[in-house]
Amino acid sequence: QVQLVESGGGLVQPGGSLRLSCTASGSIFSVNAMGWYRQAPGKQRELVTAIIGGGSRNYADSVKGRFTISRDNAKNTVFLQLNSLKPEDTAVYYCNTIPATLDWGQGTQVTVST
Repeated sequence: QVQLVESGGGLVQPGGSLRLSCTASGSIFSVNAMGWYRQAPGKQRELVTAIIGGGSRNYADSVKGRFTISRDNAKNTVFLQLNSLKPEDTAVYYCNTIPATLDWGQGTQVTVST
């Protein structure tokens, strides 16, 4: 079973930036649509952005213009650049296929606070 490992989260002030990484143990990215999801305290996990095999990208309205998803198929890694962070972006961030068919990784915590 392919395993997903997310990293790069942390504590940042509003307006700050972070770069998240997600590495898979197997070669799946070149054939699957991949996405970043997040789960805030007390809320359901939601899909915030996706990158399709051909390179097209989709973003939730809440992150459009601030977040950028990218991928490196050779390294089985997908990235998420988070800019202009807001307190409401605070959540645990996960990656998975779309739809989510792999076991969830541990996620990486992003906290936006003064």
